[in-house]
Amino acid sequence: MKNKKMRIEKDSMGSMEVPKDALYGPQTQRAVENFPISNISFTSDFINSVVIIKRSAAIVNHELQLLDKNISNSIVAACDQILDGGYEEHFPVDIFQTGSGTSTNMNVNEVVAKLANNNSAEEKIFIHPNDHVNMGQSSNDTIPTAINISVSLMIKKHLLPSLDNLIISINKKENEFSDIIKLGRTHLQDATPISLSQEFSGYKELLIKSQDRFNNIYKTLQRLPQGGTAVGTGINTHVDFGKNIAVEISKYTQLRFIESPNHFEAQSAQDASIEVSGLLKGLAVSLSKIANDIRWLASGPRSGLGELNLPSVQPGSSIMPGKVNPVICESVLQASAQVIANDLAITLGGLGSILELNLMLPLIAHNLLYSTYIISNSMVVLKEKLMDYISANKDKCENYIEGSLAMCTSLAPIIGYDAAAEIAYEAFKTGKTIREVVLEKNILDKKIIDKVLNPKNMIQPK
Repeated sequence: MKNKKMRIEKDSMGSMEVPKDALYGPQTQRAVENFPISNISFTSDFINSVVIIKRSAAIVNHELQLLDKNISNSIVAACDQILDGGYEEHFPVDIFQTGSGTSTNMNVNEVVAKLANNNSAEEKIFIHPNDHVNMGQSSNDTIPTAINISVSLMIKKHLLPSLDNLIISINKKENEFSDIIKLGRTHLQDATPISLSQEFSGYKELLIKSQDRFNNIYKTLQRLPQGGTAVGTGINTHVDFGKNIAVEISKYTQLRFIESPNHFEAQSAQDASIEVSGLLKGLAVSLSKIANDIRWLASGPRSGLGELNLPSVQPGSSIMPGKVNPVICESVLQASAQVIANDLAITLGGLGSILELNLMLPLIAHNLLYSTYIISNSMVVLKEKLMDYISANKDKCENYIEGSLAMCTSLAPIIGYDAAAEIAYEAFKTGKTIREVVLEKNILDKKIIDKVLNPKNMIQPK
């Protein structure tokens, strides 16, 4: 700070030194000095959502004859500049700040006002961060509205496309593996046969269910708190502001938003964020199951299961030459663990809903967007670096089946459970296959044995 050239600005608390080249003003600088906590600021996804609100508010306030046309146009132009990118350094406020997010709201107000004043066609008009940019708004309705907007956009632009593409990739593998029969496993022990296609169909269905849930979450996120101002009553704003700004935001984002039917609920609680986080956690658990299964099935290559072949993307060891690890699976598992941990933080953030306001909005916003971001990227990597190139070791899959003691399961309906169990015990003790023991004991005709112990007859109901 001492090495920077500074300028003096004033706010309601007095004079403040602000970096000379900064577009923000004294309230932002106070926040920078008050909250040197994590060195993590909001990403452009969230800041842009706040900017979209400012842009829409300027248009609506002019339409409601509350804001001069030149001021409105200047604010819109300033917002468009920010939305075009390149201003990230001017939004330095730490995530761990005032619980309402007021510091970030004022940061945006100050930057927009500074740019708007530069854009104003009339030099005599001074565009004020509070009086003009923040007109008809409060941090208490703006920040929760920005959460809904930013998360909705992230789901639409990143999460759902990533999820769709991963489902398509798994579906291709399901078709590709249709003729490969392998050993099923329960409790990490041999179980009855299953086709590799069936196994992958289970993965696909897990993701389709998540896909349906995320497509339905828009109904919850579309209800915007904007218009409730300080405590939900709408003080200091026009009666039509909430409805009109939802329409304007919808135009800009190409998503359907509406004014919340109850501003008191919308501003005092964060149940929508809790619901979204729950869906992200569910998706993370599903991806963990898929990634874990794949690395188990690809274990080896010589002393593990080795039923799947994974693409080699990088050397796996700094000491063991030629070793290749399931690094993509491990990356997905770590990201999934982080999403699950973020869900706890978001849930605890929900407990910050006290009386008319939630006081952990920045925490909730950051973790929601972070979870959506890393789970979306994980699905892209899982598809492009692994799923598209995964292949089956058909010989190894088939060899495991014949030696499995679980083959005796098909004998139980014919010779009874106890007799089948005796055959399994004998096969285990002698090291023979189920087929060899049954043939030696001459229990069934060879044609019947071949039919009953045919793995293809074991992967569907009779």
